[in-house]
Amino acid sequence: MKSNGVMTERERVEALLNRQTPDRVPIWPFVPNGFAVRYNGLSIVDAYTNPQGLYESLRKTARDFGWVFVPRMVYAAMGAWEFGGEVRMPTGEYDQAPVVTRHPVEKDEDIYSLKWPGPEAGFYPMMRQFGEIARRERLDNEPFNAFIGAGMAFNASCQIVGLERFLKWLVRKPDLAHDLIEKVSDWSLASLPAQREALGIEGVLGAGGGAMTSNQLISAKQFREFALPDIKKGQSMLRDLGYKTTYAHICGEQNDNLPYWAEVDFGDPGIIGVGAEISLERAAEYFPDDIIIGNVDPAIIQTAGPQEVYDAVRRTVETGKKIKAGYIFSPGCDLPPMAPVENVRMMTQAVNDFGWY
Repeated sequence: MKSNGVMTERERVEALLNRQTPDRVPIWPFVPNGFAVRYNGLSIVDAYTNPQGLYESLRKTARDFGWVFVPRMVYAAMGAWEFGGEVRMPTGEYDQAPVVTRHPVEKDEDIYSLKWPGPEAGFYPMMRQFGEIARRERLDNEPFNAFIGAGMAFNASCQIVGLERFLKWLVRKPDLAHDLIEKVSDWSLASLPAQREALGIEGVLGAGGGAMTSNQLISAKQFREFALPDIKKGQSMLRDLGYKTTYAHICGEQNDNLPYWAEVDFGDPGIIGVGAEISLERAAEYFPDDIIIGNVDPAIIQTAGPQEVYDAVRRTVETGKKIKAGYIFSPGCDLPPMAPVENVRMMTQAVNDFGWY
């Protein structure tokens, strides 16, 4: 606790994890990596190619703005590059993340000749280097300094095959889809015990969720059939390995999937992140014992004026403070890399003005 009696951001999160009320809503922007590197004078491509630069940018940005600092190097299209496809880094004027240019599975029969990634495949070397840097310290605004992920085989399968082809498989060739998801699930979960041995428990946060399970892409019935079994299995393994809490980002429009997400054990408590498409009240209804995090529309932070950002965050925080199991403020998805600094300052100021209990 700071000398003036105010909690640190780490203490606020730890209070919620212990089912206590913090002095103020913590500010934990979801994946602020692109914004952080630009704020510190680097390019967006550094968020995906420069582990040291990204770490230092995240560290300084969290300190400057008064946020929770949870260092993580990741990108949404994980799977394509790692399994032998190709990606283009975000070097264009409007690029904000890596783009898949070639998927590993270009013909249906390619599924049977997939090469399982080794430690030097794709993004893994940079993630590993970043993780080694992050584990060297743990600051007073840093409740976690490592992640261990599980239950995201559906998302990876979409990247391996290509979204359009894979969604057609769900309808026309469900056996192919099931086969790939099962193989990816078994492969990814097999590494969890070794990760547990390397990372330990202290300061490590479980990770889950998914963007490709949005109801704009698949039905709730398809979610239950194709995605849910791996999610349950992965989270069960994390609990068995001793990880108490998972941060699950339920990305996009997934209201119809919520009854099935609610069947999953995300920990005691879990941290459930939702986008602007899911109201905080609805999230709290389905996850009454978990901490809810979210959910201002990122587009507002990037494109609206400072006062509109301030008002949107105020309304969200005033709603979130009513959630009995606890609330953390965040945009509903990645903090936009191109967000004006003044808008991000107003986002932070609104929580500081209205987030006190």
